Amino acid sequence: MKIQQLVETYLNIKFKRGVQPAPWGVFQYSWDEDDCAELSFVGEPEESFTSWMYDLQPRDAHYVASPDWQPVLAGRFHQVDVYDELILYYLLFTINSTLTIRPTNAYNAMNDRMKSHSFFQMSHCSAASRMSEEQKHQLRDFFFFFYLYAHPVNEDTLYACSFHEQRLVHTTTNISLEHYFAAFHDHYSEHCDQYRDDLIINPDDIQASKHLTLELLRIIEGKSSPLHMPSEEGLEAVVQMINNVDLMLQLYEDNTSALFEIMRDFLAENRSTLYRDHCFTTLLQNYVCYILHFKFDEIHTLVDYFGSTPTWCGVIINKMFTDTIFIQRILRLKQIDINAYPDVIAFFGEEARSIYLS
Repeated sequence: MKIQQLVETYLNIKFKRGVQPAPWGVFQYSWDEDDCAELSFVGEPEESFTSWMYDLQPRDAHYVASPDWQPVLAGRFHQVDVYDELILYYLLFTINSTLTIRPTNAYNAMNDRMKSHSFFQMSHCSAASRMSEEQKHQLRDFFFFFYLYAHPVNEDTLYACSFHEQRLVHTTTNISLEHYFAAFHDHYSEHCDQYRDDLIINPDDIQASKHLTLELLRIIEGKSSPLHMPSEEGLEAVVQMINNVDLMLQLYEDNTSALFEIMRDFLAENRSTLYRDHCFTTLLQNYVCYILHFKFDEIHTLVDYFGSTPTWCGVIINKMFTDTIFIQRILRLKQIDINAYPDVIAFFGEEARSIYLS
């Protein structure tokens, strides 16, 4: 079964689309007492894709004056020290938690939104033919930063990796994450008896975990086919723009108002569901990341178009500026002063004002 089907299952559960989830190989979604939906093992439903390795977490050498132990994979990766080993474990855990669904609240909703958006877009930006290679690299780094930042991870982990073409490496050691994660799983599946006090799942499940981890990593590295969001009645145009970045960029270049008309039609329908709201937010954040990221002054065109319907203009501006902090980082990276855009500020609500004007 393709990873696309698993991602659709994730979206169906997360946004309560009423589609019954089916098992995916050795995995199935299950719920815990905190109403968190996680991938668990069909053969070990009490163990999850993220938790199977909890007891294998390396000791934190930061709390020891002189660490006197070696990394588990020291024989294979001589350049890895005990500090690197812990960071690589955190990175593995972060990737494995990508498809975990946790209840959101006022404190974690933005991070949840940014991590899932960044993960989805890393499968798209490398394949966008209407962007230069430099633009693709900038966006890939941008999304990967937020994918980790929004998890969240500590600062050491946030800056631990870099892209070498379409390959993520641990910068300090120059070790490919793909090679390290594969060796990690192989070690524990081959020495399962040695770790029987720390492992519940069997070697076959560990190997299945390896293949899923590497599939998720391929998406992050931009090696997979672009992920698609499922469409539904009334969302066809919005989802089409989301699933085909090149088409969105072409439409904007050839007929800018046509993209805005899709936004206007969505708002005119005035029907809200979790999935509809998610799709509209995704389209707006794609407009931010693929268009404003490189030509921020294009925001004047949007304000001019929606100026005759100030309520809708306010909805769009405030969602772009407060659903994520993508724009905040763009302004900082490009050294743009938002005060130079009074036509935009005029539509700021209280939250946007507190973030950008305080």
